[in-house]
Amino acid sequence: MRRLLLTGGSGFIGRNLLESPLARAHEIAAPRHGELDLLDEDAVAGFLRDGRFDAVIHSATKPGHRNAKEPGKVLYENTRMFFNLARNAGRFGKMLVIGSGAIYDMRHYRPKMKEDYFDAHVPADEHGLCKYACGKYIEKADNITDLRVFGIYGKYEDYAIRFISNMICKALFGLPLTVKQNRRFDYIWVEDLAPVLEHFLETGGAHKAYNVTPDESVELLALARLVLKVSGKDLPIRVAQEGLGTEYSGDNSLLRSEMKGFSFTPYETAVRKLYAWYEGSKGSIDREALLLDK
Repeated sequence: MRRLLLTGGSGFIGRNLLESPLARAHEIAAPRHGELDLLDEDAVAGFLRDGRFDAVIHSATKPGHRNAKEPGKVLYENTRMFFNLARNAGRFGKMLVIGSGAIYDMRHYRPKMKEDYFDAHVPADEHGLCKYACGKYIEKADNITDLRVFGIYGKYEDYAIRFISNMICKALFGLPLTVKQNRRFDYIWVEDLAPVLEHFLETGGAHKAYNVTPDESVELLALARLVLKVSGKDLPIRVAQEGLGTEYSGDNSLLRSEMKGFSFTPYETAVRKLYAWYEGSKGSIDREALLLDK
């Protein structure tokens, strides 16, 4: 059993990890903001010194989307949180960063980007630029691994803006399923993240960065149709903009080379599980939040 520090424990990913087999296999400290301010360099240094952690899983993030309570300072706060942890690398065994495909620059995405596509462009958006700056540091670090997640879905995510949960909740309330523009995406089921983290806790990994993506990409329209199939309802699907938008997908060959026997959960299996979870939680869903299309 390892002693782990999990940042972002009250967020979407963190909450799921705390309910995963990872939490049953290890001792996890997941301090809330009142217990540890990741923006405070002295507080972070002291917490890591006293905690004697075998590893840090960094999933905390400052969101910048339209539903964020305070959408500003995305670059500053996310970068500062990372470096307040990374500068104390001598006080823990290893650090696994839940990274993002945004590191490759949304202006220049191409299908199935490989890890070495990093630094072909410098992202112009704050979220991508933060991931870029952290990625450059990770390249030189001895004990930090960047796990680049593209799309991830599951319970506790913001159903007002996150596509798969949004489609499910709209179907539950009998609302039209709306798509801004059809695109191909790489989505992983949130429960598949824990075994990936467990692998890197065990092995450390041979590379500095890995795309944590499924074997097959999926179109948003296909996901909307899948939700309707699972719901058993006959509802319209409305697409605001015609054509196929820029694909957001990554090559997972490096991950596959180390996790040969691992299988990502099929979309239909995961969507059925998520639909059942929302169906059981329907009373807590704000229908009005579903009426503002993305």
